[in-house]
Amino acid sequence: MYRMKKRLIIGCLMAAATNLTATAQSSTKSPYSQFGFGVLSDPSQAMSRGMNGVGTALRSANQVNTLNPASYTAVDSLTMIFDASVTGQLTNFSEGNVKQNGKTAAFDYVIGQFRALPGLGVTVGVLPLSNIGYQYSSSTLIDQTNGKLTETFSGEGGLHQVFIGVGWRVVKPLSVGFNAGYVWGSIDRAVLTAAASNINTMRRVYSATVNSYKLDAGVQWDQPLGRRDRLTLGATVGIGHKLGADPELQVINVTNADTTSYTAKNALELPWSYSVGAALNHNNRLTVAADVTMQQWGKTRFPAYESADNSYAARDGLMKDRMKVNVGAEWIPNPMTTHSYLSLVRYRIGVGYATPYYNINGKEGPKELSASIGLGLPIINSFNSRSTVNVSAQWARSSATGLITENTFRLTVGITFNERWFAKWKVE
Repeated sequence: MYRMKKRLIIGCLMAAATNLTATAQSSTKSPYSQFGFGVLSDPSQAMSRGMNGVGTALRSANQVNTLNPASYTAVDSLTMIFDASVTGQLTNFSEGNVKQNGKTAAFDYVIGQFRALPGLGVTVGVLPLSNIGYQYSSSTLIDQTNGKLTETFSGEGGLHQVFIGVGWRVVKPLSVGFNAGYVWGSIDRAVLTAAASNINTMRRVYSATVNSYKLDAGVQWDQPLGRRDRLTLGATVGIGHKLGADPELQVINVTNADTTSYTAKNALELPWSYSVGAALNHNNRLTVAADVTMQQWGKTRFPAYESADNSYAARDGLMKDRMKVNVGAEWIPNPMTTHSYLSLVRYRIGVGYATPYYNINGKEGPKELSASIGLGLPIINSFNSRSTVNVSAQWARSSATGLITENTFRLTVGITFNERWFAKWKVE
């Protein structure tokens, strides 16, 4: 037992170190990551990604679900859960007859969960919030004398959070919880404008460093419906607030070696967000769940340069409210069998729809359609067989009229260690 604990502790430390290193790497090549905070990360764990990220009303004694901190009360009193995953993705970008592929891979998250007291579950971990990573060029013919004007767009960075969460069972059907996180990261974007003629080469550099906090709260009502069915209702709220960051803009005349700097004071903020969900479990074999999430980005402001008054400041109209709907299901043929491995596998499926959270040139950005399948493969051992390898595949399509269309295929592999750390062993 001691050796198993030691290996798990070492694995946690290695995974945490890997995650901190991976925060410098981008997990996207989408040109849409040049808007707002970038491409918003999927906050779900590998278990629920097979169900397309549904989770507001999910709760499990053997899996972590950070989408609703009230679910932490479901953790078994004798176990320590460790969860981590990696994702690789292939994206096809198309605009008219032009097509291009991009590949990325990144470490997703590392999470630990345990029960501190009866009715009190605790979760700690590191999660991504957004990713920025793109580089492309666009050319326009000025005239025969001056030739082409070429603009090169590039960016990198993103936001991450380390958090601690607590779930408390108030009464038997009712649980409440919260996540408190420290948010950090950077947003770095640049536009280089150059021509073959004597037109000045200009470079605009946008940058911001974030060091702030994030607070989320949740509630779940877990109600038996007869002897075989259970209905769980869930809701969450995320606290919107300013991040205390001062984004900067440098306009550099490369030809003349001249730089003009601007600062937008306290110009970044997180939106208020809300989600509601329901999950129905039948006979501990079939779970069907659905979520609706609303993020009020439309009430936030974002920094932009205004040539009319030569200013760089937070402005309205650049962001818009985002809505996301997910539906998913999980089926276990026979969770009590000891003779058939396939009967212990968890089979998952899900679909989703999401609207964008930003506007592009005054028009709505691309909407997203997605679908996923997944497997929960139990790790059979001599202790409890509750550890699981979670594998999911997701297809997502982002598109809007007159804009680039993205078709993305994601493969996520996660492992959930669930071992009896707190059991009392007897020696006879």
